[in-house]
Amino acid sequence: HITPTSLALNNGNRRYSFFHEDDSLPLPFRAKLADYARSGYDRGHQVPAADAKWSQEAMDSTFVLTNMCPQVGDGFNRDYWAHFEEFCRELVYSGKYPSVRIVTGPLYLPKKDPVDQKWRVSYEVIGNPPNVAVPTHFYKVIYGEDAVDSPVGRVALGAFVLPNAPIANQKSLRDFEVPLEAVERASGMMFADKLPLERRKRLCEEVKCEIL
Repeated sequence: HITPTSLALNNGNRRYSFFHEDDSLPLPFRAKLADYARSGYDRGHQVPAADAKWSQEAMDSTFVLTNMCPQVGDGFNRDYWAHFEEFCRELVYSGKYPSVRIVTGPLYLPKKDPVDQKWRVSYEVIGNPPNVAVPTHFYKVIYGEDAVDSPVGRVALGAFVLPNAPIANQKSLRDFEVPLEAVERASGMMFADKLPLERRKRLCEEVKCEIL
């Protein structure tokens, strides 16, 4: 959840933040720092560190491995994905929305086999022993709220699915826009079932959906 107030505060510095394991999880289910070593993947933030600058503690919490997924580095995590995160913040900086909420997560989507034409889910697993799944795609569901915590304000919804792969910066963000229902089916989660239809707007009809 980002607002003009939360983004204006600058009390966190990522130079003092370090990736760390989540001690609250049992060891068999815990991603380890060693799992990412020489894997070829970045430790990709789901909640961006730049969205949590209001305190050093908040920024540090974004570096826990439960907030990470293996992401392709060049062309994605360090490029298009980072620009996409900035697009979300710009929705606030621009003054268009006083409140923006973003839900981000991994997806493991099926792909049609070219031989037998059947759909299968296939993904890499890293670590030793292998226990950290590499997502095939990532999603963001964005809620641009006309008013903070208003029970009657309108909400601009945007749903996007991006492949975990290099993406040219010239690619339009609109090319990755999908119906919200598609993300719900793929993730197994409902994102707007309590938001009445009359309060909904389409984000990409409100703003220019292009990365910066």
